[in-house]
Amino acid sequence: MPATADPFDSRAILDGIRRWVEIETPTEAPEQVNRLATMVADGYRELPVSIERIAGHSGCGDHLVVRSSWGQQEPGILVLSHLDTVHPIGFIERLPFRVEGDVAFGPGIYDMKGGAYLAYHAFRQLCAGGGRSPLGVTQLYVSDEEIGSPTSRALIEAEGRKAKYVLVTEPARDGGKIVTGRKGVARFDVAIKGVPAHAGTRPEDGRSAIRELANVILTLDAMNDLKRGISVNVGVVRGGTRPNVIAEEAHAEVDLRVPTTADADDLVARILNLKSRTDGVSVKVTGELNRPPYEKGNAGAALYEHAREIAAEIGFDLVDTFTGGGSDGNFTAPHTATLDGLGVDGQGAHTHYEQMYISSIEPRARLLYRLYQTLR
Repeated sequence: MPATADPFDSRAILDGIRRWVEIETPTEAPEQVNRLATMVADGYRELPVSIERIAGHSGCGDHLVVRSSWGQQEPGILVLSHLDTVHPIGFIERLPFRVEGDVAFGPGIYDMKGGAYLAYHAFRQLCAGGGRSPLGVTQLYVSDEEIGSPTSRALIEAEGRKAKYVLVTEPARDGGKIVTGRKGVARFDVAIKGVPAHAGTRPEDGRSAIRELANVILTLDAMNDLKRGISVNVGVVRGGTRPNVIAEEAHAEVDLRVPTTADADDLVARILNLKSRTDGVSVKVTGELNRPPYEKGNAGAALYEHAREIAAEIGFDLVDTFTGGGSDGNFTAPHTATLDGLGVDGQGAHTHYEQMYISSIEPRARLLYRLYQTLR
């Protein structure tokens, strides 16, 4: 990082973010994710920390757990970040790192390399000159958040249960809003088995799996309740073999979003218990809630109020919001005070114009730094 008198100089921090962004890290390229994990780990080498690198598996990269040398005997602060992105290798040719005024572009710069780097930078500043925080700090960088955290969920939940507070460096929303609630996410596969027949000569002998899938889709669609924040989406369908054959098989992939645990318990059970309306046709549904709802409980509300007061001291308003997207904060919020959306402000996550606002770097880095300093 270039030498600067101001430890929170935005341009110097942006240079560090650039180096992380320029290593492309799609989840499905674990060797690339591991390249960045090595760079991140190297940045901590001279700091008072222990570094644990957990080998990746099932096609995913490694996870990093960085623990401060102090405060590990008591519940402390867990900082959650992910190093993987959705952009495929080579996307940086289409979206190279560049700066235009207050905007910096690059794959994953907003979701969420900018925020992950801020957490790292704020911790470096905490350690500068031998500084310590009242609580121990553990920073967890995972490799698979963008595909639902299948290989890191158990680690996230275990570390979250040991912590007193969880800070998630996902990007800010809608002009800098912090996230204090997220919908739970469930995914389902629907498999329907019918009876094939010739559609012209013996249609009465058949039992159409596609027709039954239509029944299932209508049943699922009726579960939508946008006023309550419940959405059920049949996003993928396939079935049949030829237009002149009564379809023997049909399949669907379903996404469910729910705001509360009670809604999750109700809707997941109802979807898993879908039945066929047609004799001779079977309906089998598999799936589960893979991210529980992140509800704003009393502890989470108190953590938000503390952060809001710090932001006011720094000089900006910190407004909270609820979002339908999931994050690793969903895994910790049910049992530990969690604050999400602490990363950079910007827009265009997962798109060809993904960007962050340079003006958000300094205040949000200072917010993380002050949270480390003041949480007790």
